[in-house]
Amino acid sequence: MHLLAHEEYGLRCLLQVAFHEGKAPVTIPEIADREGLSPEYTAKLLRTLRLGDLVSSTRGASGGYRLARPAESITVWEALGALGGDFFPEGFCDCHPGKRASCVHSTDCSIRAVWRAAERSLRETLGAITLRDLRRDERSMEIFLGGDSNKPSWTRPV
Repeated sequence: MHLLAHEEYGLRCLLQVAFHEGKAPVTIPEIADREGLSPEYTAKLLRTLRLGDLVSSTRGASGGYRLARPAESITVWEALGALGGDFFPEGFCDCHPGKRASCVHSTDCSIRAVWRAAERSLRETLGAITLRDLRRDERSMEIFLGGDSNKPSWTRPV
């Protein structure tokens, strides 16, 4: 299991917009330059974030992107959902029936229970971390998450 580049870069672009909260809108070239991305890819990511109601855009010479809501009201879970969809989407099992018309485990599946529990844990943890929280540096974020800079803590509920 891994985070897709689209989700990672999209979250990084969204964080760049959050760093400019209360200031002038930030432009695609500025975000692209700060994140080492092409302007075309950055525009694609910002379009996705705009369609997810996380950023708003203004056209013109003084235009650019702003957060659609305050940074403290946008969570990492919400951002990843807008960028890549659900971890375990409804109907997932319908897409994996093997050679049959429907999955042989459609009425009783221990694996499905694992994916649901994993999604609940992810939602709980990532839903408690906002863009405002992410404006910290790495060491401060580790402390915020209950770890230290030498030993990440993945098990502490946020």
